Amino acid sequence: MNKEQDYIVKKTLHAGTAPISCNDSTKIYFHFITKLSDGTIIDDSRKMGIGDPIHIILGKKFKLEVWEAILQKMALHEVSQFTVNKSLVLEYPFVSKTFRELHKSPEERKHTHMCAMTLQSEGVGYDDLNSLLRDPQDLLFIMEIVKVEQPHEYEKDSWQMNESEQVEMIPKLRSQGNEEYGKKNYVKAAELYAKAIGMLEQLMLKEKPHDTEWTKFNEQKLPILLNYAQCKLNIEDFYAVITHCSDVLKYDSNNVKAYFRRAKAHIGAWNPKEAKEDLEKVMDLDKSLTPLVKKELLRLEDLQKVKDFQDRAKLKNLFA
Repeated sequence: MNKEQDYIVKKTLHAGTAPISCNDSTKIYFHFITKLSDGTIIDDSRKMGIGDPIHIILGKKFKLEVWEAILQKMALHEVSQFTVNKSLVLEYPFVSKTFRELHKSPEERKHTHMCAMTLQSEGVGYDDLNSLLRDPQDLLFIMEIVKVEQPHEYEKDSWQMNESEQVEMIPKLRSQGNEEYGKKNYVKAAELYAKAIGMLEQLMLKEKPHDTEWTKFNEQKLPILLNYAQCKLNIEDFYAVITHCSDVLKYDSNNVKAYFRRAKAHIGAWNPKEAKEDLEKVMDLDKSLTPLVKKELLRLEDLQKVKDFQDRAKLKNLFA
């Protein structure tokens, strides 16, 4: 028996329907059950609140390397059990912790510093996983492959893309965002714009600030930031609008759209002084927008009157 057979023992439970072509960046979707050697179930991906099947991308250094090895021994829709030597699953408690907390809010997650001293005293926050950390043992994995996608069949995450792929993807994301905006799907549009902005910022990090390439990427980013700000304005996330329009104005100090959108956000957040200043700046920069700006200034005056009336009423009630 060779070393691999000693360390990984496979038992097919249900035959697959088609062989898998395993290449670098192949994405494999699967469900898993993890058991101790006595049959105790540690994890069941269908019961962990994750929702969709787990997926890994081959060749991207998934923390539990043995899973890449065993998944490549399977066929599509196959269900198999793998008994894996404890020396190959020392990282499992950390992987399990991540999966258990994927669906939780940041406040609900069990934050644990992973330094050696803290691990000895506190573990990872789960008794069964702490037991595995203290006393490693062989694990049984029941794996079911439900779908496989080759690199050309799925949209890569930004961290998977090289620079040329990111450069090519950015205008596509902007166009997709524009389409969603046209359908009034403002949240989805904002997600697409944000993804494009994130890619541009990754590219900018590789360049020296204000050099030619950095400036080119920044100029590409500013109009997408404005689109993103408009989406946030439409869903009344006013402080996000103020922040991102201010970011635009750092590099394009006469951008009329940035001033106007920031003015409307200041009105929504009730910063009347700042709103008035931005609206007056819009009139200075583009006289053709004077009628529109005056309409907003009148709205601001009306809102101020309502606010003053409400404040007086509260004051009166205070001394009633």
